[in-house]
Amino acid sequence: MFDRLTDRLDNVFRQLRGQGKITERALDESLREIRRALLEADVNFKVAKAFLAKVREAALGQEVMRSLTPGQQVIKIVHRELVHLLGATAEPVRLSPNPPTALLLVGLQGSGKTTIAGKLAQHFKAQGRLPFLVAADTYRPAAVDQLRTLGAAIDVPVFGPEEAGSTNPVDICRDGLEKGRVTNRSLVLLDTAGRLSIDDEMMAELAQIKQVTSPHEILFIADAMLGQDAVETASRFHDQLAFDGVILTKMDGDARGGAALSVREVTGAPIKFIGTGEKLDALEPFHPERIASRILGMGDVLSLVEKAEAAFDKDQAKDMEEKLRKQSFTFDDFATQLQAVRRMGPLDQLLGMIPGAGKALQGQQIDEGALGQVEAIISSMTRAERTRPQILNGSRRRRIARGSGTSVQEVNRLVKQFNAMQKMMKQMSRPGRRGRGGPKMPSMPLPG
Repeated sequence: MFDRLTDRLDNVFRQLRGQGKITERALDESLREIRRALLEADVNFKVAKAFLAKVREAALGQEVMRSLTPGQQVIKIVHRELVHLLGATAEPVRLSPNPPTALLLVGLQGSGKTTIAGKLAQHFKAQGRLPFLVAADTYRPAAVDQLRTLGAAIDVPVFGPEEAGSTNPVDICRDGLEKGRVTNRSLVLLDTAGRLSIDDEMMAELAQIKQVTSPHEILFIADAMLGQDAVETASRFHDQLAFDGVILTKMDGDARGGAALSVREVTGAPIKFIGTGEKLDALEPFHPERIASRILGMGDVLSLVEKAEAAFDKDQAKDMEEKLRKQSFTFDDFATQLQAVRRMGPLDQLLGMIPGAGKALQGQQIDEGALGQVEAIISSMTRAERTRPQILNGSRRRRIARGSGTSVQEVNRLVKQFNAMQKMMKQMSRPGRRGRGGPKMPSMPLPG
């Protein structure tokens, strides 16, 4: 999501690290390059100016100038100021001690409010809560049907015009909130209508909904692809509605990051979540320190661990560990692990969370389809073949290649890599071979 900005900043920092001593002139040159990088990323120019002033003031301190590693000190300062710019600490949605918590979703048409409503419902349901969706966008064709489809996909009830007996969004929100209360739902998510641009009619309607529902939080949904336009729209919405937080959508696309770096400073409202894909689980809580580390190419191990914990079933992991110990790991087990990895999200996003991985793979195309290819090969095997790969003779491999739409060479490569992995596991399970001096687990390259 911040690839271009990360690359530009990395070039600046590489030059700083190469200098034994940083002069004021060299610092100003570096700051000019950072300024260009921020403006290219569509960061608000006033925000960029204030940010660089703070970095310059801190970087000219005696501690930095006398340091043996002034370049690293400047990078540390940039990271610290980025964290402050993004909001310093994570600010989750405030839940009411007396359910249901009412969350009013607002924003322009096309920003992704309805999809975010479904993602938020999925997010809170995974936490053990009981969400309730209210479809109050009666202007956009199929908006109500879209929310009903999302609700059905995650088994969350949806309240709309039919249930309210009215097409008035104010009535739908008021009655929907009451329905959520009497049915003991934990959260009520109010999906409202947007417009192509801010107009008095829309703002008046939202003000009425706010008045009759008294939401615990108003969340502004912004399309990160719009950059400065998203920040300007957020500022105008905040002036009239005083929303409590921001959710940025489409951060997995060609968003340059400017909205994320500007919206907190411009509106004073924290970013609560970012949408990182089309699937309903592609929603991340916003952690300023982690995002700052991603921007500077430092990775985000904590988010990666959280994704892994959510994707891998604890009982399955324990069972897998036992199989590895008994050397009974099969192609079925490998396919199960592969599916869990895919649930964690797109490969390029996962690799971006590993410190140094983004730089190491710079310019290389991450083939997401290769994972599907491996699954197709394994699915084309019989149960006996998946359990005992040693029976895979030439004719069997040709059949598997035809069934999976791959070549015999690709099947051979996967089987060879799997056999090598099993062999290494066997060596690792021997007594005395699992300490620091034992062999390391080999990587499992993908075909293609």
